[in-house]
Amino acid sequence: MTESLRVVIADDQALVRTGFAMILAAEGIDVVAEVADGAKAVDAVRQTRPDVVLMDIRMPEVDGLEATRRILAAGPDAPRVIILTTFDLDRYVYAALSAGASGFLLKDVSPEHLVAAVRLVRSGDALLAPSITRRLVERFARRDEQAATLHRDLSTLTPRELDVLRLLARGLSNAELAGRLHVSDTTVKTHVARILSKLGLRDRAQAIVVAYETGLVTPGEPGT
Repeated sequence: MTESLRVVIADDQALVRTGFAMILAAEGIDVVAEVADGAKAVDAVRQTRPDVVLMDIRMPEVDGLEATRRILAAGPDAPRVIILTTFDLDRYVYAALSAGASGFLLKDVSPEHLVAAVRLVRSGDALLAPSITRRLVERFARRDEQAATLHRDLSTLTPRELDVLRLLARGLSNAELAGRLHVSDTTVKTHVARILSKLGLRDRAQAIVVAYETGLVTPGEPGT
């Protein structure tokens, strides 16, 4: 049985849209709309109700960052957003993660990685390559309460949950977390779920942003 997975592609380059659509369609993923700017992306999401949006940052009229904010303002029923970027250190990517995007991909991503990424974020996880995540936060994270769009009170977390959040912020996968904490993958998933629930976050991407913006983890400290 073919999975039901609906995707909107927003990019001002027709070649990118067409290429990604062909790759996804070949794997049985339904591309329900292809648009060239952020405003059209917001409209397409309202009309087609996709599971995932592939969103370019730099587009005319309404850029991908503002479009992401508008789409995710719909709340829990909003689709997952994957940011598309040409550069792995695009400062707007960090802002997009703060706005609630579930991760990002470079536009030269392999077909296999593209398909895996769409399925991953649809399942509720976040798409964050550890090496790129570390470089992003080291370069762009700011401990500025006024600028922190996801400022949260961490006092509701247990000591173990704080440990898990620190390791999440360093880009560790669930398997790596389990090994570091000497617990099972299931236990790690439970801790992560509780952290997200207590802090009112969508996924690991937002949890990482919160860890840096609240000062739980400092860019450049040992282990990050």
